[in-house]
Amino acid sequence: MHREDRALRIGVGGPVGSGKTALVAALCRTLRDELSLVVVTNDIYTTEDADFLRTNGVLPDDRIRAVRTGCCPHTAIRDDITANLDAVEELTERHTPDLVLVESGGDNLTATFSYGLIDAQIFVLDVAGGDKVPRKGGPGVTRSDLLVINKVDLAPLVGADLGVMRRDALAVRGDRPTVLISLREQPAGGAVVDWVRSQVRSAARR
Repeated sequence: MHREDRALRIGVGGPVGSGKTALVAALCRTLRDELSLVVVTNDIYTTEDADFLRTNGVLPDDRIRAVRTGCCPHTAIRDDITANLDAVEELTERHTPDLVLVESGGDNLTATFSYGLIDAQIFVLDVAGGDKVPRKGGPGVTRSDLLVINKVDLAPLVGADLGVMRRDALAVRGDRPTVLISLREQPAGGAVVDWVRSQVRSAARR
């Protein structure tokens, strides 16, 4: 897990469209005045997620790096993490950050990060995928250190039962925390920011 000689690294994964980049943007906006932050994004062929973060000015451009995976995103965050490690190490050498965020490209419920790359991982689902998704499980849902169920404001429009999602997440995750949130309604990140702060504090005490 976290090593004393480097910044805390948190991975952010989840399916396409779940709100990973929006969450990373929210974390950067909320925490950038209290922590030194850098971000590595992963896309298969483009730099779209990094471009979004730069366009929205969440961090200075030189604190954001884009990795083009050229393959299924989970390969570059779990199986061959070399490109991501290189990007993280370059940013770390340049900026000496307190926190490194590594965003995966959109993937399925099996996507997880190698703990050789990160110290803790967030997995993001969205309500529009249906209230059955948490009980489907998969490593991303069951093993992530924090499960975020995003876009709760859409629940009435898609017929999703948030109570069912909360119950099923508890059943498959045990005591691992789950947060239900709408980044549209809580653009500062709400309870996710609180969890990240707690991880940074815990790492600093080790």
